[in-house]
Amino acid sequence: MKKLLLTAAVAFSTLLASAQFMVVTTYDDDQEETADKITANLGLGYMVNDMFTVGLTMNPEVAGEDRTYNLFARYNIAQVEGAYASLEMPTEDGSDDMRIGVGFAFNVWNGLHLEPNYTMPTSEDDNGDREGTFNFGLSYRF
Repeated sequence: MKKLLLTAAVAFSTLLASAQFMVVTTYDDDQEETADKITANLGLGYMVNDMFTVGLTMNPEVAGEDRTYNLFARYNIAQVEGAYASLEMPTEDGSDDMRIGVGFAFNVWNGLHLEPNYTMPTSEDDNGDREGTFNFGLSYRF
């Protein structure tokens, strides 16, 4: 049993030692003129490998004690440096409000990236529309 625990501890510590995390946010023009324009969508991601990132972001539509989170996944497109495809879904009723998108990460300075992206819902709304949105995001990889 001791060998199993020691092996698990070594494997977990090497996983964290080689890990790359990223802090992400999206500029939200619908918020009032406060820091919420940047912090309403704040999240943390874990880069599983060079191509794939998973994480959680705050859901800006629900605030206060009832705050919910969105799961996100990114796949870096290998042919174009900085381009990625993304999938985002809430932790509650996820398949109903799923969004897909594409974006591009411009390295601004030492791991700080400016990320314009376009996302659209995977399902139609009550009117039969699937209008997408163009967003500006920031990420810092460390």
